[in-house]
Amino acid sequence: MTDHLLSWITFIPLIGMGAIVLVPRTNVALVKTLALIATGIPLLLATWLYFDLFDKNTAALQFEERVDWIAGIQAQYFVGIDGLSLSLVWLTTLLLFIGVPASFGIEKAQKSYYALLLLLEVGILGVFVSQDYFLFYVFWEVMLLPMYFLIGIWGGPRREYAAIKFFLYTLAGSVLMLVAIVALRIDMGGIIAAAGPSGAQYSPFSIPDMVTLAQAGQLTGAHLPGGGELLGMAFTTWVFWFLFVGFAIKVPIVPFHTWLPDAHVEAPTPISVILAGILLKLGGYGMIRACFPIVPSAFHQFAYVLAVIGVVSIVYGAYVALGQTDFKRMVAYSSVSHMGYVLLGLAALTEWGATGAALQMFNHGTSSAVLFLVVGVIYDRAHHRDLNGFGGLAQVMPKYWALTTLGFFAALGLPGLAGFVSEAMTLLGAYESAQPGFKLLVLISVLGIVITAGFLLYAMQRVFLGQLNPKYASYGDMTTREVFCQAPFLFLCVALGIFPFFLTGWMKVSIAHWVTTMGG
Repeated sequence: MTDHLLSWITFIPLIGMGAIVLVPRTNVALVKTLALIATGIPLLLATWLYFDLFDKNTAALQFEERVDWIAGIQAQYFVGIDGLSLSLVWLTTLLLFIGVPASFGIEKAQKSYYALLLLLEVGILGVFVSQDYFLFYVFWEVMLLPMYFLIGIWGGPRREYAAIKFFLYTLAGSVLMLVAIVALRIDMGGIIAAAGPSGAQYSPFSIPDMVTLAQAGQLTGAHLPGGGELLGMAFTTWVFWFLFVGFAIKVPIVPFHTWLPDAHVEAPTPISVILAGILLKLGGYGMIRACFPIVPSAFHQFAYVLAVIGVVSIVYGAYVALGQTDFKRMVAYSSVSHMGYVLLGLAALTEWGATGAALQMFNHGTSSAVLFLVVGVIYDRAHHRDLNGFGGLAQVMPKYWALTTLGFFAALGLPGLAGFVSEAMTLLGAYESAQPGFKLLVLISVLGIVITAGFLLYAMQRVFLGQLNPKYASYGDMTTREVFCQAPFLFLCVALGIFPFFLTGWMKVSIAHWVTTMGG
């Protein structure tokens, strides 16, 4: 079974989706059971892979599967995993598994909802394991449609607007990615043809092969009209920016972030959890895997620009969150701020910076999941998210107050919790960067930490402290199901703050190899 382990992890949810389609829509209990099984099995397999099967002492791809797929364009079904993608695969399976019981409050078209949820998991997992550009792009597009419908059908009052905005932004990024991939395919195909028999080892869509050719300086656009140069910019520069913008929209990085608050506010709580917990990480992962190594010369040329964009996202996202009165919109803007650390750490091109960025992607996945679940708990009772409309809830909901406090402290980077480790490593790695100007950027980004603490503590004050609003005196505390959904993420926030080597130990060799490959 280990020969095809990644395929099983990726496609078991698709099998579950097929089973749900065959179930009568009136049998809701069976639909929910099948969804739990179809997400639970990949979680068990991914856990087995993480703790028992994976060799953390090598940077090479593991559990590779390579099969010829579309002969006409020489695309392959090529999947594999390394330390950079392993943790994100595991986090995906955990988030989607928890997303099922978190969705038990959904009442409209439940059969379709859970079927789309499983299809979404297939798309996300496929991106993280793909090592062929064409396959990567197919999975990237697969996850677009289920998320569009999950927001557009089961979302809030302005769900259609939010879903269309999400779709258009993501589609625009996808088009840019596709243009870059086609250009790379044409150029690489010309290189392989010119190399003759010696070029037979390369696949024109393989991401590792493109990295090899990029390091050799052969991906130059020489086989494109005009050598790939357009409007005075070199081929590698165009490829870099097309890929970067495509991934930056998904992160999202300022100024491509405006779709995110609307999508979060209108999406049902479980979908907001998945959107913030793992979908945003697809952009950061795409930069690491399928953008920066492909055109390293352009990355070095614009590294400082990327760092500036990251710092702007950190400070701007936190500052805008401070001014929000909608609980969910505040959490959405906090994600813009937290994901800025990922870009700053990668741009620094140090092992500490890249490790911090990788940790931040995972840690933000856990803390953001907690925050959106927190919003969902109170929205299910009050049916509004106005921070100024609460007050004194700690008196009637002590469990909710305790778990929310822990989640808030994890998000603001309190020492001893996971967020502190990733943010500290990112800032230290950026401060030690050999590139000029990074020390000043680190000092500016510290403002984001201070503002983040400010808006989270201010929100806590308005919701839990002070005089109890009489309208909420009869509210019941968190249910067992609500505690169960938050508990795994809160556990990870604490455990990885104390024992971060359960992440760093598995990814450090791959990160060191990535930094070396990039010329760091």
